[in-house]
Amino acid sequence: MLLILIAITASYLIGSIPTAYIFCRLLKGIDIRTVGSGNVGATNALRVLGKRWGILVLLLDILKGFLPVFFLGNFLQPSITALSNEQLRFIIGLGCISGHNWTLFLRFRGGKGVATTIGVLIGLAFSIPELNIVLGFLSLTWFLTFVFTRIVSISSIIAAISLPVLAAFLRQSAFIVFASIVLALFVVVRHKTNIARLLQGKEPRLKFKK
Repeated sequence: MLLILIAITASYLIGSIPTAYIFCRLLKGIDIRTVGSGNVGATNALRVLGKRWGILVLLLDILKGFLPVFFLGNFLQPSITALSNEQLRFIIGLGCISGHNWTLFLRFRGGKGVATTIGVLIGLAFSIPELNIVLGFLSLTWFLTFVFTRIVSISSIIAAISLPVLAAFLRQSAFIVFASIVLALFVVVRHKTNIARLLQGKEPRLKFKK
């Protein structure tokens, strides 16, 4: 139990690193929470900092999910027998996503968790190869939606809803289907303000800063 608590705490702290906030402070001297959408995430960083730095923030947010799930999972898995490999890595992943969404360093005001969720899924796929096909179809779903809409939020929401559907359709384990539902709920709930703007036709399309 102590090792599990350490894993959750460590993954939460890693996920809590506010990448977009740090880059905006260092490069522009501004608080990202006061510009653009006010979200502490990669999409807002793209708007505020431009493509080069925004993509770097995106990659770092993905790594925040991948590194703990993969490396911390590998390190702790032999010592924790109370949980299966899938369960341990999923709990670590939830810690990362929770840290990103409700970061300790910004009074629990964080991002939407999409990039970090991607990192978690990639980390899970390294130890559960059957997930690779799910990730492939999930990426295609996000990409096609974005091509047609140019709206990141609706692409993320549709991809999130598709995750448990794809997991069930592609005959993943019952636990993976359950984990997919939880991850999807995290993403959808964090996008509730975006959903309201989508219904009002006010959600902005992504335009890169020159």
